[in-house]
Amino acid sequence: MGRCPACGEWDTLKEFAAPKAKASRAAAASVRAAVPRPLAEVEPLSEDRIPTGIAELDRVLGGGLVPGSLVLLGGEPGIGKSTLVLQALAHMASSRTALLVTGEESPAQVKVRAERLGPACGAIQVLPETHLESVIRVLEATPPGACAIDSVQTLASDAVDSAAGSPAQVRQVTAELVRVAKQHGTAMIIVGQVTKDGGLAGPRLLEHMVDAVISFEGDDVRAQRVLRALKNRFGSTNETGILEMRPEGLVSVEDPAAIYLAEAGERVGSCLFPAIEGSRAVLVERQALVGPTDIVPPRRVAGGIDRTRLAQVLAVLGRHAGVRLGDQDVFVSVAGGARAPDPAADLAIALAVSSAARGEPLPGPVAAMGEIGLTGALRPVGHAGRRMRITADHSVARLLSGPLGDVAPETPRPGAVHPSTELRDAIREAFRPVGG
Repeated sequence: MGRCPACGEWDTLKEFAAPKAKASRAAAASVRAAVPRPLAEVEPLSEDRIPTGIAELDRVLGGGLVPGSLVLLGGEPGIGKSTLVLQALAHMASSRTALLVTGEESPAQVKVRAERLGPACGAIQVLPETHLESVIRVLEATPPGACAIDSVQTLASDAVDSAAGSPAQVRQVTAELVRVAKQHGTAMIIVGQVTKDGGLAGPRLLEHMVDAVISFEGDDVRAQRVLRALKNRFGSTNETGILEMRPEGLVSVEDPAAIYLAEAGERVGSCLFPAIEGSRAVLVERQALVGPTDIVPPRRVAGGIDRTRLAQVLAVLGRHAGVRLGDQDVFVSVAGGARAPDPAADLAIALAVSSAARGEPLPGPVAAMGEIGLTGALRPVGHAGRRMRITADHSVARLLSGPLGDVAPETPRPGAVHPSTELRDAIREAFRPVGG
């Protein structure tokens, strides 16, 4: 074509070679013949896990980082992701090479933060770079034992014609990092910022490419931070870790009950609940407030629990237990900012609401566990033995529950256990005086 179809001028068109074609030809030239092998002949990893030195992070990861794995750590800006990564690298640097690739901060800025965390951070190697090919060149020349990328949205590859942080760039960058991690056995953590839509690091495909997705949560008014495993190929996705932000950095909270039960006692609208968080049980407090209102319909506010679940519990209370709240506002939350969406919390919610509606506390302290059906019947809950053990450890006077099922005889039990099959029977038992 010698004439431009837009302006009509002759000899104005120029020919350019497409960079993607060059990249594809170069990639095709370097392809090696793949040979399948029996799984029995594959050599196992030289070590199972790499401890990060942060007990709660190791718990969520399943015992530590797996060599050759890629972990995506996501969270809101300012939550402490960079601090957590620095602390983990500082511990791993004592036994292997630890590299921090930073595209958001200069080495001087990283050092200012590292000095607050202690002298152990001095062994971390820092690479300020946003060019992916340069980073890959360093990782392949001297493969580190552990590497952190802060953050994945700052890296850009020449193979993609778009700005850093775009979905195409993030996919290309992650694919190359996965390849390097698997080939050289480098345990890698990539930090991902939360987008305006609430996704981690942009495209959802990224979560499928990595081996583990860890969400780092918290708020501005509390020092506590929560680690949640959304995906983990080498461990459980039900694990959570509790950390506390202090001047010296993030510190693991070994006993979350000290935070969640700070207000617990014989109060109106309060009931304890033994929640299951991965491999451990945690005692939390359900709180409820009930009051008259002129608003139609009345408000139903849920904090830390599912609002639809709350509406279902209130409906069953009104139909099968005689606790009618059609002209009352109902507010239910989990003290301390915890989240416990477990259906086994239904009975604790019902007892807290009943206490608030009556205006009298439960004689106790009282803990409750049980799933409520639409017919008003109570169903057995999972991990009943572990739930009973945690209530006994905190000297809970009474535990109300649905049918217990099979519980080992040697399981420690609280002062008194009262299983029921109907919600109305459990409420009657809950308000019975201790020893009555």
